[in-house]
Amino acid sequence: MIQSDDNGVFAIQQVADMTGLSKQVIRKWEERYGIIQPKRLENGYRIYTQQDVKTLLKIKLLSEQGHSLKQAAHLVKEFAEDPEVPIQKGKSPNYEQWNEYVLQLLEKGRHCDEIELNFILKQAYHQVGLEQFLNHIVVPFLKEVGRKWGNREWDEYQESVSSLVVRDYLVQIRRNYPYRENAPFVLGACLPYEHHEVPLHLILMRFMMKGWKTQLIGASPAPGAIESLVGKLKPDVVLLSATTAIPFETDPQLLRNLDQFAKKQKDIAFYLGGQGAVTYFSDYQPQTITVTNSIEDILK
Repeated sequence: MIQSDDNGVFAIQQVADMTGLSKQVIRKWEERYGIIQPKRLENGYRIYTQQDVKTLLKIKLLSEQGHSLKQAAHLVKEFAEDPEVPIQKGKSPNYEQWNEYVLQLLEKGRHCDEIELNFILKQAYHQVGLEQFLNHIVVPFLKEVGRKWGNREWDEYQESVSSLVVRDYLVQIRRNYPYRENAPFVLGACLPYEHHEVPLHLILMRFMMKGWKTQLIGASPAPGAIESLVGKLKPDVVLLSATTAIPFETDPQLLRNLDQFAKKQKDIAFYLGGQGAVTYFSDYQPQTITVTNSIEDILK
């Protein structure tokens, strides 16, 4: 297989893996709509640039949003001529901001290739630094993994392997990141029955870059485990996370009990975030725990 070089050149099979389109569809779109014009090697094999891949992804997304392929191709051509032309709706991926590392991760994630995924993450981290690594590689990749799983384009195993490899690499970075002896201490914890811990890893890493010592209680801790560890570790800040409403639906008294516990911890600030926490409506409004999805509110 042709491997990508520094200019982001890919073979058709790699493009198929990155986009989720078959090789036959890629050739058909190329010939029928002329939207991409890949170069050919002496042996006749097509080679594609990063921009070619992004163009195919845009057409695919527009077709999923209800446009005919002809309309999608026309909109993408218009955008190429005038970037001010809007072609993507709402929270659609911004493919123009994707880089080669995101595309490579999608390629390897589709095949559940843990070794290659880890290698690409390591290479990207050392190449661009932590902040760029998180903002422009990890976050776009994880969002696309979630989108593909939600659309049933990827199965549960593909989603799980990709997310777990990223999680494990983030843990590795956090454990080896230096901090001052007197650094403020933030403890992150998923609520009981909450299994999505990667968003919390990302938030803790932003604290880490600000000089904080960080520690994470894993996904779905046992009831009472958060209170026990807070009592032992005495952090300055506790971050509670609920990506879904499942914790509150499973235990309707959970928020009340945690809020009452937080009220007794005079020198510890408690925050609760995540889409599940922000959108969940209940009769009880916490008095001590601050509900927010803004890390700036906490770091002020």
